[in-house]
Order: sequence, then C-alpha cells, then structure tokens
Amino acid sequence: MSSNDDLNFVPSFAVVGHPNKGKSSIVSTLARNDRVAVSMQSGTTVVAESFDIEIGRARYQLIDTPGFQRPRKVLAWLQQTNPTADKRYQRINDFLNDEQCQQLYKDEIELLSPIMAGAAILYVVDGSRPYSPEYEAEMEILRWTGQPTMALINPIQNNDYVGNWQAALGQYFSVVRVFDAVKADIEQHIELLQAFAAVHQPWQQKISDIIEAFKQESVHQQYQSCFIASQLLIDMTSYQVTQKTLSKSQASTFKLALEQKFYAWMRQREQSAFDELQLVYRHAQLQRDSEQLTIPDDLFDTKKWYGWGLSKKQLTSVAGLTGAAAGGVLDLAVAGHSFMLGAIGGGVIGSSAAWLGADKLASSKVKGLPLGGYEAQLGPIGSKNFPYVLLARLLFIFQLLKNRNHAKRDHVTLGEVGLDKLLEELDATTRKRIYVSLDRLSRQKTVDDLPDILMPLFEKLE
Repeated sequence: MSSNDDLNFVPSFAVVGHPNKGKSSIVSTLARNDRVAVSMQSGTTVVAESFDIEIGRARYQLIDTPGFQRPRKVLAWLQQTNPTADKRYQRINDFLNDEQCQQLYKDEIELLSPIMAGAAILYVVDGSRPYSPEYEAEMEILRWTGQPTMALINPIQNNDYVGNWQAALGQYFSVVRVFDAVKADIEQHIELLQAFAAVHQPWQQKISDIIEAFKQESVHQQYQSCFIASQLLIDMTSYQVTQKTLSKSQASTFKLALEQKFYAWMRQREQSAFDELQLVYRHAQLQRDSEQLTIPDDLFDTKKWYGWGLSKKQLTSVAGLTGAAAGGVLDLAVAGHSFMLGAIGGGVIGSSAAWLGADKLASSKVKGLPLGGYEAQLGPIGSKNFPYVLLARLLFIFQLLKNRNHAKRDHVTLGEVGLDKLLEELDATTRKRIYVSLDRLSRQKTVDDLPDILMPLFEKLE
C-alpha cells in the first residue's frame, strides 16, 4: 500500500464495476474533460487508463478500469486457501503475481492492480437495472483489497432499482451515493468528494484542497468568459475593411468583394469566441449544430435581432439613459439608415419597422486619399442593438457550457435568448453602466474595465 503520510501523495480513485455500467462516463464527469472515451458498447475500456487532474495547485488521479469479466472464478481462486481476514490482502497480491491468472483473468488483473497500488475504489452500478447476486462476487473481491470504498449508483435510463441497490451496496461499501454521470453538476461533484473525505481521514486535507481549487477555477473561468465577451464586442463593433484604388469608379466596384470579406470575417470572429469558451470549460469535443445555431447566416438576419438583443421600446429607453440625441433614435437598430417609420412622437418608435438586409448594416463610403487615389471602406457596424445581439448569443453559449456535463456526447442545438429579463434583474446603477458601455462600443469609443462591467450578467447565469 502507498503511504498516505507522504506529502507528495496524490489521491487516486479507481472507477470499477461491471461492463457497460457508465464507468467511463463517471470518469469523464469527475475529470471535467470530454476527451475521456465514453461509449454505450460493452468493453470500451480494455486496459486501466490513468487521468491526472490538475486544478490550480491541487491534483488527483482518476483511473478508468476494464469491467469485471469473471468475478466468480476469481473469487473461487482467492478462496482456495480459505485465508483469514488479515491474509486476504496478501491473497489478492498472490493473484496479481500468478502467471496463470495473468493469462486467464486479464481484465481483473488490470482492474485490481491500481487498487492494490493505493487507489481508492469508486464502484459503479446501473440503477435502472435490477440487482442480482452475481454482483456479490465482485463486491466481495473489492472488500478483500482493504482499500477505502464508495459505491455510485448511476441511473443510466431510470431510477427503478435504486432502492434495491442501496440496500445491497450498504453492506459492502462505506458510502453509497446516487450519481447521474450525464446530469451531475459541479456541486454534486464536490459533494461526492466531501463524502469521501469524511470516510477516509488521511485524504481530508488533500480533498479539501481539491474542492477549494474547483471553486477558484469556477471563478477564473467566469472571468475568462467575460474577457472573451469583451474582446469580441470590441473587435466586432470596430471592424472595418478597406481597399485602395486608382479611381473613384474603381473603388465603387469593390463594394461586393468588401462586403463578402467583411461579413465572412465577422462570422468567423464570433465562431472563434465560441471555440474559446469551449476550451475554457474543457468541452473540446463538443459539436455545435451549425444549422440550429444559424451561423453563418442568422448573425446578420436582423429580423431576429429583437429576439437576441433589446426591443425597440427598450432601445429607445436606453437612448434616453445614455444621453443619445433625440434624432439618434433612428439609428437604434441599423446605424445610419432610416427605419422608414414615418412619424416618431413622444420618443417611442412605431411598430411598423421595415428591417434592412445585412448589406445595409455596415456603413460604406469612398474617399479620396491625400497623396492621390481613392479608398473604398466598409464598416464598422454602428447599430445600437448590435452589441446586445452579440452579447446575448455569447451569454447563451456561456450558460450552456458552464452547466454542461462532460459525459454528455450529444450535439448542441442553440436557440435564441434575449437580454431584457437578465438586465432587469440587475440594479439600476449596474444596468446603466452596461447600457453606457455598449452605447460607446456602438460608436467605436473605448470602454475601460469592460470585463468587470459585464461580470454581473455572467454571475446571473447559474
């Protein structure tokens, strides 16, 4: 056994059990890493695979093991000498060192080796399947190792047999927990670690360090997300493309090419921000459904901007709060282009707005150059609603990634989310700071401490 008094000792957990009971899903969830192989096919894990988890200065190890294949025969072999309780640990070692056993029981050898090297046991069963006495052989083998144990009931399809499992597992394991590998969040992960620390005192300080590191990482990830959002807003509200030419007429012919370059860059820039968020939350394997996310097309489908950003009435109110000129309400949605609204009275925009296409969002012009020649220019987008649309889309993905379990392997379908209710939950001072900041961005003005200004929005998304 490894010494728990060693200051360099790293808590190690071997995830064991019957084949196809969600062991790899448990490992992926506890590792908070979607790179761990998860499959519904029996026997996905054929050799013990170790994952070193580093959270700040804290470390621990997860070991994904093959499932038991012949537990009754292995137990029969162990019982041949009828060892007393004080000799059972050595009998397990004899099994591991026996050449014939190494040939006949490769899965059990792989499974037991890390446990006998000092790993604690996380025994996984499927709570949607009936309890059967066949599991008692493998539970008895694990008891012979003398290592600290915890049983996890993973309800893969339903909770129909959780009660039966709890009654049986309580006779073999120090702690029994229901733990849905695909739905468990970080809080349940922490509760599991706390429960293990309570039953295995030598690891209490190490596990406390791990728990604290998880909490600190969560705060750090949130700030990283705010920084990504801030940089996205700055880049996309200020972006413009130019093309130098010899004549004014030639500059005009570059309009279509500039538009294609401009909107392609904008769509790719938003996509890269989403990719950055995935890396922050270790969802590297996650596939976003581009059709439902509607990239590249719907980012500039202004018919949906009221769904993502603010309503016309809210935009008008914000214009008053940020000190926009009365005539500026015409530019609230599409900068520099009239809504064709007709009469505007009392500071309230009418409801018959005719949305313009994407090619009208960015301002374009041709200007003469001081040293001769001309320059065609497209952008930036000055829409007052554009920053809100960008922020809402990124916040939606942030919320999804923050709460998404790493064992899930389905594609992600993204819909629309508006900022109105989220902003209403903030106090008036905080809300105004956000309004003023996004207004400045829409006018290509600098904003100091933008990540800190946006942080309250991210904190509201649990």
